[in-house]
Amino acid sequence: MPESGQTALVKLLEELNENIKSIGAKLDRIVSLQEALREALAPREKTTFEGLPLDVATLLSLPDHLRKTALALAELGEATATEISKKTGRVRAAESDYLNQLVAKGYVKKKRRGHGVYFYIEAH
Repeated sequence: MPESGQTALVKLLEELNENIKSIGAKLDRIVSLQEALREALAPREKTTFEGLPLDVATLLSLPDHLRKTALALAELGEATATEISKKTGRVRAAESDYLNQLVAKGYVKKKRRGHGVYFYIEAH
């Protein structure tokens, strides 16, 4: 094989090697994301919904923004919109609106204590 052909072959093999490394890195990232997702979706001992109006089917039927709020409330037990907003990373006004939507749907109860409004999930 002429030297120019060998050089072209070497360049092609080097390019192929770089592509394989890139694919390997992407596969590693996918595996890592799958593990993180599996961990995030794993049942948590402290978040149980037995006897609550928020069973798994109900949670799955809720829009994502309300589900996130409901899960945060379930973990905290009883909380203000400010406490929920700290848990979810969203602004208090949005959480207040979402919590009141959950109250209107009958999934969450609220009570006033002093100047604060506390939301909770009542067991049936």
